[in-house]
Amino acid sequence: MIKAFVTGHPIAHSRSPLIHGHWLAEHGIGGSYERIDVAPADFPAFLRGLRESGFRGGNVTIPHKEAAFALADTLTPRAEKIGAVNTLIVEEDGRVHGDNTDAPGFCAHLDHSLGAEWPERGEAVILGAGGAARAIVVGLAERGVARIRVANRTPERAAAVAALAPGVAEPLAWDDLSPALERAGLLVNTTSLGMKGQPPLVLDLAPLPAGAAVADIVYAPLETDLLAAARRRGLAAVDGLGMLLHQAVPGFAAWFGVRPEVTAALRDRIVADLVT
Repeated sequence: MIKAFVTGHPIAHSRSPLIHGHWLAEHGIGGSYERIDVAPADFPAFLRGLRESGFRGGNVTIPHKEAAFALADTLTPRAEKIGAVNTLIVEEDGRVHGDNTDAPGFCAHLDHSLGAEWPERGEAVILGAGGAARAIVVGLAERGVARIRVANRTPERAAAVAALAPGVAEPLAWDDLSPALERAGLLVNTTSLGMKGQPPLVLDLAPLPAGAAVADIVYAPLETDLLAAARRRGLAAVDGLGMLLHQAVPGFAAWFGVRPEVTAALRDRIVADLVT
């Protein structure tokens, strides 16, 4: 039986077992996908013992993504650039290969929500400079977005993220957001603002052009205040759940040998879990 996992600390909240369990049942695969809580001090030993544990691979979430990056035997060019790993694949020779599927996962969600021509909408403005921002900037640059502006209240962090896509991305002072939005075809919130238990993201969307799209990586709540404001303006609004679903596809394909699809039935199942 093929075994895969998701690990983090804590990990009980993860919806990944629901996603992969849905696909295992849908395709009639006799495999397993389990949650494993691993404390940071124990993560190196956990990763080194993957082959002996019989795992084909797994997902890595907070706080282990940077440690997985440092410990993996080989990395995809994308993971090397982002500096974090969220997907591990145990090769036949026992070596552990690291990838970052957040970048293609976010772009696949935009494809599904906006159509494949979304990179032609114009400049992208990214709010935040954490790990998600790093992945999204790399993903947008890979897809051909001509100009990306990264806004963060700490200029040095914005500059570090923008440096991942030289010649395409540049840092943006938070106070200069309003004029930047006038030229933006895509606005992406990668911060935790607007998440349950966090302060709201206070941002005037009036400067955005009529054809712009607004995306939020927050999925609890599914409809953030930012997305609600975008809808009131008649703008395309892209919630954060699709990124979670689409980033899971490459890992499942690598471990179980079948490339699954993100369907309405899967989304409905996860949404139902979010509201319970």
